[in-house]
Amino acid sequence: MTEIHEIVALKYAEFVNRKRFESFLMADDHDAPHPIDYFVWVIRNGKRTILVDTGFEEAEGRKRGRTIARTPAAALAEMGIAAASVEDVIITHLHYDHAGTLGAFPKARFHLQAAEMAYATGPCMCHSHLKHPFTAEHVCEMVRNVYAGRVTFHDGDGEIAPGISVHRIGGHSRGLQCVRVMTAGGPTVLASDASHFYENFEKGKVFPIGVDVADTLAGYGRLKALAASPRHVIPGHDPLVLKRYPPLSRPTEGIAHRLDVPRLDA
Repeated sequence: MTEIHEIVALKYAEFVNRKRFESFLMADDHDAPHPIDYFVWVIRNGKRTILVDTGFEEAEGRKRGRTIARTPAAALAEMGIAAASVEDVIITHLHYDHAGTLGAFPKARFHLQAAEMAYATGPCMCHSHLKHPFTAEHVCEMVRNVYAGRVTFHDGDGEIAPGISVHRIGGHSRGLQCVRVMTAGGPTVLASDASHFYENFEKGKVFPIGVDVADTLAGYGRLKALAASPRHVIPGHDPLVLKRYPPLSRPTEGIAHRLDVPRLDA
């Protein structure tokens, strides 16, 4: 039986010194500012707590010029969730900002698309453009988790728990998956990097980093088909998410915001 869940977006980092040309192919104004936020997501109800993605660590942030306000584990702690207690983590893909800090979750089983592991460890990584979003140590750590029996591989669509499923989109990364969550307001889709910003899926503007533009464009339609409505699609990096959804509580404004409730904008 399908179960209802709450979804919380946790912002752990940002990069404010960006331009639109870094966000969109054929952007209308390449030199306009276009900051990006970094999130992990919590899916929970009375029976379970599932984390989506594990962010990146401070050393990785410094290397890539990103500012970390709090580690993902620290952000979880602010919600009263101990990283060491998390038993299931969905990794949407293995790019550095989604698959770092794996060691902070020693009890977790990681859910990953088989296509993503093949991509991140295969011949495409011989090309600097394609391997740039990956961090070798993150990928190697996931390989070690495979050998430790802590990874569940999915091939396309897969159920994680009643009311929570993953769906391979591809495009940005070969095995990129989104997460569909049944909420009180209907199915809500965590797009992750299948749509970095609202503009991607709403206007068909493609993010510059990708392995297949056709899959990226087809993915925008898939996201909307999986969700109750386009308003139920949550992009993976858009600062507007924190403006369109309410904070979990007043002290968590700008850090933890609920995504399973109606949007604040009309």
